[in-house]
Amino acid sequence: MGLAQMDFGQMGLAISDLDMECADTTLVPDLRQCAILLDIDGTILDLAPSPQQVWVPTGLRQTLARLEALTGGALALVSGRPLHDIDLIFSPLQLAAIGGHGAELRALPNAEPVLRAKPLSAALKRQLAGIAELGPGILAEDKGYSLALHYRLTPEKGSAVRAAVEKICAAQPPGAVEILPGKLVVEIKPTGINKADAVCELMNRAPFADRNPIFIGDDLTDEPVFGVIAKFGGLGFSVGRVMPEINGHFDRPESVRAWLARIASPSQSTAQ
Repeated sequence: MGLAQMDFGQMGLAISDLDMECADTTLVPDLRQCAILLDIDGTILDLAPSPQQVWVPTGLRQTLARLEALTGGALALVSGRPLHDIDLIFSPLQLAAIGGHGAELRALPNAEPVLRAKPLSAALKRQLAGIAELGPGILAEDKGYSLALHYRLTPEKGSAVRAAVEKICAAQPPGAVEILPGKLVVEIKPTGINKADAVCELMNRAPFADRNPIFIGDDLTDEPVFGVIAKFGGLGFSVGRVMPEINGHFDRPESVRAWLARIASPSQSTAQ
């Protein structure tokens, strides 16, 4: 029986109010049947003024390591960050991961990643990075396969940043690039890659195949994943706001971390 087919009413859980119950642990009947897929920024880590300033709270690495063991390796991070960035943030822990919004896929921690896209051209990156001249507080982040322009430090410049990005991208060959709006960020990536397609590929690879996924994400780039997760008998949960096609939501990353710690606890896993 897939997770989505379970009678949550009999569990005494209002699934849309997960944060009130800290996502009752009975939502996960057996971690050996689950795959856990987690976005990073804004989902398990609090957003920071700049991408380089994110911090992994005490205990999160241990929680992720335990969940990886309890799921038989079916735990993956799903992020817009490149794999090398993900590995540095969570070092010395290395996990299965999808990086670059689906440009890179690694189904096993030490496996050679599958490259699913080519990086943006250096010339286009230079053009886009020049948008930072609009004023202080605009940060250009080169992700290899994409380039992100953050304006968290100067939100009033958001309209100008978006307009400049649209003008540069309009001059590219038709269908070459895609603009991804996010939380006080605009990201430009090659067309044809996304987290949803990469998750579908991951779910057909060992050790994720034939498991029921639980995906948690927070941003617009996570919405396509919510649209496909049900076909694997899984559940999707957003963070911070309600999104289309979700089964429930958490208020903030701290609540996600608390729930992950609960389902990873020895008492919970012993009961399964």
